[in-house]
Order: sequence, then C-alpha cells, then structure tokens
Amino acid sequence: MAKAESKQRVVAANRKARFNYAIDETVEAGVVLTGTEVKSLRAGKATIAESYADTRDGEIWLINSNIPEYSQANRFNHPPKRPRKLLLHRRQINKLIGAVEREGMTLVPLKLYFNEKGRAKIELALARGKKLYDKRQTEKKRSWERERGRLLRQKG
Repeated sequence: MAKAESKQRVVAANRKARFNYAIDETVEAGVVLTGTEVKSLRAGKATIAESYADTRDGEIWLINSNIPEYSQANRFNHPPKRPRKLLLHRRQINKLIGAVEREGMTLVPLKLYFNEKGRAKIELALARGKKLYDKRQTEKKRSWERERGRLLRQKG
C-alpha cells in the first residue's frame, strides 16, 4: 500500500534539479535553524535553487541556501547564506558520504518544507549530473507527452 500524502507546506522547491540531475534516491532530513530563520521560513521566504549539501567532519551541511533576514528581528538576525547542519541518522550519513565519495554523486536539495508537526525539513536527493544529450532526451520526451495529451483531448 502506498503511503498517504502527508500535509506538507512547501516553502521552497528546486525545480531545475530534476532537469539537471538524474535522481537516484531521496532522503528527508531535519534542518538546524535559529528562531529568526524559522520565522522567515514561515513567511515563505527562502531559495534553495543554487544550494547543495556537503560533508564536513562526518556531518552533512546545507551550503548556499538563502533564508533572508526576518524584518522584525533587528539586531538578533541571522546571516542569510550561512551553512546549516542537516539532521540525519548515522547510518544515513555514512551511506550518503560513501555514495558521494566513491560513486561521484551529488547531494541536491529538492524542497524545503514544514511537516505535519511543524518541523522544518528538507528533501535531499542523491543524484548524478546529466549530460547535455540526457537533458535533450528529457526535453524531447516531455514535449511528446504534452503533444500526445493534446491529441488525445482533441480526439475525444
């Protein structure tokens, strides 16, 4: 039985990731945030389009994600592009580090959201970069599916 779709409030999504990368596996991870970062996320302000995950000292960190400053926080604000620690189980961390180091894969964030408990989570993908011809193939397949849908609708 498929798991029922849970109530997630997506704050930021990396829409280009599925075009630029061949996604192998996805993992949900918690994010260590400060109070002003959470308030900024609840306001719906964040971008993860240019971000990636990296390993440092046996931990996984989210690099280059932009959570802008919270306007009402004045001097207690956070740096917008600071590295943020990701919370995963040790087995998951070891598996991801092994795939990145041995197989040359990349950790790409797909979406940043709040789960049903109100916790900020990020969906990480273990991905391999696509070559230009793979991207063309994907684009060709997508346009054919669109055209086929149009033809079937016209035919009735």
